[in-house]
Amino acid sequence: MDTLTTVFGDQIKRVIKVSKAPTVVTENNVYQEGDHNVLSILDEMVEYLVLPGSGLDGYENLLELLEKAESGKACLLLVEHYSNLDLSIVSYMARKAGSRGQDISDSLIAIGGIKLNEDNPVVAAFTGAYTKIVIYPSRSVQSMDPEKDKDEINRANTINRAAMKSLIRHKYKGHLVLVFPSGTRYRPWEPDSKKGVREIDSYIRSFDYMCFVSLNGEILHVQQTDMMNDIVSKDIIRVTVSPVTDCAKFREKVIAEASDDEDKKQAVADAIMNELEKQHTDAEIKRTKK
Repeated sequence: MDTLTTVFGDQIKRVIKVSKAPTVVTENNVYQEGDHNVLSILDEMVEYLVLPGSGLDGYENLLELLEKAESGKACLLLVEHYSNLDLSIVSYMARKAGSRGQDISDSLIAIGGIKLNEDNPVVAAFTGAYTKIVIYPSRSVQSMDPEKDKDEINRANTINRAAMKSLIRHKYKGHLVLVFPSGTRYRPWEPDSKKGVREIDSYIRSFDYMCFVSLNGEILHVQQTDMMNDIVSKDIIRVTVSPVTDCAKFREKVIAEASDDEDKKQAVADAIMNELEKQHTDAEIKRTKK
């Protein structure tokens, strides 16, 4: 076993040992405060794996978005999703980027699916480092049998009602709400995993401003088994934050350009993923030239 894998495995064991993340989600714990004890370990992981030349571009855009949030506006970060260290990378790089980086990181509230808590103790421990609101993804509910899964569907609805109330309670209080618009990590063997989910349109409709965040370089490579088999590597990581975008104007433009028979919610989701892809491509050219 190589040194990187050994170190990563040891750090995972430390995370699990100190984590207090709930492994069962109820309507009473959809809002989960980040655990600073876990955060310090994840910071060590990221710091150990990122190479010189790593950093964040567009700090001034993040700062502008934070200032809008602090003025009472509802603000979103729409982030590409490649691994279970993405949130760690964004948080870490923000804190290193400027004098208010800590404030930016502290303001983050991530929207996470219920599987993050309930399916894998390692993933639960990792995501427990960061403040989040847990939802029951609608596509999971849609795959259920209305009769056989009646109790679970009721549970999902209860959790989502509580999550919505929590989101409404927090989004105007100086927070940056972080959402992965693909709803899942990108898996190269499943091209649709990079497709935006229709539900992201609801966020665009109910928020005021947003920034697109692309991630270039990989320090944790998703595998077809489970996270314990994900491959770690050292790499130059660049986080790129777009200029602040008015949510309503963005959505209006997308809908105006959509055809009459097009699914408008999916059109918004697709437009978001297109923006992220363009930003990612441009950032990759710059990253590989450094």
